[in-house]
Amino acid sequence: MLKSFVALAALVASATAHYTFPSLVVNGQTTPAWVNVRKTNNFNTQAPVTDVKSADFRCYDTQTNPTAQTITVSAGSPLGIMSDGTIYHPGVVNVYMAKAPGDVDSFAGDGQVWFKVYEITAETDGGQSIKFPAEGVPGVTFTLPKNLPSGQYLVRMEAIALHVAQSYGGAQFYISCGQVNVVNGGSGTPGPLVSIPGVYTGYEPGILININYPIPKNYTQPGPAVWSG
Repeated sequence: MLKSFVALAALVASATAHYTFPSLVVNGQTTPAWVNVRKTNNFNTQAPVTDVKSADFRCYDTQTNPTAQTITVSAGSPLGIMSDGTIYHPGVVNVYMAKAPGDVDSFAGDGQVWFKVYEITAETDGGQSIKFPAEGVPGVTFTLPKNLPSGQYLVRMEAIALHVAQSYGGAQFYISCGQVNVVNGGSGTPGPLVSIPGVYTGYEPGILININYPIPKNYTQPGPAVWSG
């Protein structure tokens, strides 16, 4: 009886520890859930993506036929992405953007069009400890590069949970894509450009990693370098 209760408690804890990213933060205001963010397949289950080669690895929306409203934000201003709770698991964050050739509503993000604009990595000290600043926060806020060209973009949130990443496919990816219209932009050339899926193999040392034992001496953030403009 006790074993059954413990197993059930663990299952409930695991389910409640998952999360989605349904809102943006623009001009200091958090948008309603799934208005400016394309509704993801896990909007009810909160289950992560674990296959970095799947179509769902891009925006996790293959089952929802999503639509979203595009919100305007100025280049050089803060942009936030909020969860429906907190980033419960230890791990890291990457935020990617992709510029639509026209209206972002019909833009799927195909091809080598994605660039990284923000990341939160792990902190190590040679094997004594490893810390994850993204753990426990409700969302992330970063400043859009001033030289980001004006236009409509997908903004892709990627929180990588690493608590069971010691085996291939164990890393959990919590993903969503918002839609923004960037104004007052510059003339920068964002890059390096990558394809999603395609940016990872799943064997990267920052994805396939045991964070518990032995404690990693260092940590390598997955993906390309951040483009800061």
